[in-house]
Amino acid sequence: MTDTNQHPVRDGIAAGTSIGAGILLAVVGVLQIFQGISAVAKDDLIVVGPEYAYQFDLTSWGWWHIILGAIAVIVAIGLLAGQTWGRVSAMVIAALSIIANFLWLPYYPWWSILIIAIDIVVIWAVATWRPNNV
Repeated sequence: MTDTNQHPVRDGIAAGTSIGAGILLAVVGVLQIFQGISAVAKDDLIVVGPEYAYQFDLTSWGWWHIILGAIAVIVAIGLLAGQTWGRVSAMVIAALSIIANFLWLPYYPWWSILIIAIDIVVIWAVATWRPNNV
């Protein structure tokens, strides 16, 4: 008996979307780690705009970016391995990354906007992907 709900094209797109989301999340994680290292190593390179409502110690904020980036890389590996926890965690980590980069806007605005845009693509890709076994 054949399953009439199987569509090779749709299944291929779904697989490609999941792989793409995993790779994008890994890239976001690595970029977060680099962003954190730059804040920890040389926080005098980061320029703070005047009178921004969110003011943080750059060294501790850099460590938060390193931790969030490392978790994002681990979750990306789980997502690429097809784990259910990877899908759920990918959306949560990408959402946390959006919040962290929104708060990072006064320090590196263009970098933060780039990471936020990639996080939105990751959330969209993971949320719209429907694996065969669900």
